Amino acid sequence: MSKSVLVLLLVFIASCRESPQPKPSGFLALTYETSSFKQVEFDCPFSFEKNSAAEVDIKNPNRPCWINLNYPKMNAKIYLTYSPVDNNLRELLIDAQKLPEKHTIKADLIKASIYQNEKNKTSGNFYEVEGDAASQAQFYLTDSTSHFLTGAIYFEAKPNYDSILPAAHYLKRDIRHLMETLKWK
Repeated sequence: MSKSVLVLLLVFIASCRESPQPKPSGFLALTYETSSFKQVEFDCPFSFEKNSAAEVDIKNPNRPCWINLNYPKMNAKIYLTYSPVDNNLRELLIDAQKLPEKHTIKADLIKASIYQNEKNKTSGNFYEVEGDAASQAQFYLTDSTSHFLTGAIYFEAKPNYDSILPAAHYLKRDIRHLMETLKWK
């Protein structure tokens, strides 16, 4: 055999192997346990069902109806703030509607949806915030005569929408459940 045939044969045999290819980056798959809810009662003029994964925290003894629902596994909180309506409904509504506007600088989109529950005498708005905003969802509920409750999700991390998206969806479902089960006393 000539040297050129031998070299050609070696090249042919060597070229039959697969060439190494870079593997695509893996993505972290975040999964959360199925929500289970239980009714919670406070020394406040309202009650609701909360996710069992959430820990109740009342930090301000002067405002016992300002409640935080802590989600330690997600490093997130839902802040709830209660205010009585005393000829100040218009001001409370204006303040509650300004909250989502503060996130317009970083938000890609803010979707507002009207919420109405005639059985529990609650109405309000639910705001979904998309993008690298500090809060991914906010809401307010009122009976228009005596009670007003606002709430917002905040993560204890730098906002990165892609990273917190699964947790934000999970907490948005919890907020919707809270809104649906909220009862005034």
